Amino acid sequence: MSSKDAPPPLPEPLLVEVADSHTHLDMQSGTVEEALTKAAAVGVTTVVQVGCDIKGSQWAAETAARYDNVHAAVALHPNEAPRIVLGDPDGWSRQGARDAGGDAALDDALAEIDRLAALPYVRAVGETGLDFFRTGPEGMAAQERSFRAHIEIAKRHGKALVIHDREAHADVLRVLDEEGAPERTVFHCYSGDAEMAEICAAKGYYMSFAGNVTFKNAQPLRDALAVAPPELVLVETDAPFLTPAPYRGRPNAPYLIPVTVRAMAAVRGITEEELAEAIAVNTARAFDY
Repeated sequence: MSSKDAPPPLPEPLLVEVADSHTHLDMQSGTVEEALTKAAAVGVTTVVQVGCDIKGSQWAAETAARYDNVHAAVALHPNEAPRIVLGDPDGWSRQGARDAGGDAALDDALAEIDRLAALPYVRAVGETGLDFFRTGPEGMAAQERSFRAHIEIAKRHGKALVIHDREAHADVLRVLDEEGAPERTVFHCYSGDAEMAEICAAKGYYMSFAGNVTFKNAQPLRDALAVAPPELVLVETDAPFLTPAPYRGRPNAPYLIPVTVRAMAAVRGITEEELAEAIAVNTARAFDY
């Protein structure tokens, strides 16, 4: 195994236990037990396992049912909605090539997300939202229809809403305004600037920061973190993606949360213990556990 593929070493443990508010254990190597044991060894004692499609959401719900310290979020990822409606001839997603199913197929998929969202250990509906990075105009309508449906499902079941927002800030905020956001709304892998952080703060939206807050070119993210209210800040890995510096490009996992927490504490000019205490309280409040 080259050093690029090797898992980074365990960081120094945090003295205050925190939660990874967004991870994909089903996309990481090793077992769930191994991931949770490594995370707990460094003070990361709770994870939110996030589904991106039907299979992944079912797996998230089953895993949360099995482990007390795993909470599930269920959804169709914004990029999944166009694949269901329009098909996926290139087989770009984990499901492989798919035929177009039209709106009826999207309705069927949303009905399954609705069923899962009712389960007690499913704490959130997400990740949903808009992603204009890979989606042309024809896919945007399917994304927005799916996003609106997820907002309704979250509100009806009294669950948190987890937002995926990629190159779509204004439209995500517009849809949330038009539909009325759930009481607890989390911007996962927050990607806006300080100006957007002020808007989110005014609306009471949680902002969850991932390993990319440590990247050299991420000054706008650090500026946003600096102005975000302390009671609305969360931390996440989005593992296996977005591994924090200095391990960028290597596989991410919940046990690397301390690296990001320390970088965040430095940005805010507070101790890592102060930040970890706030994050622990905020995550439990956001996901109602």
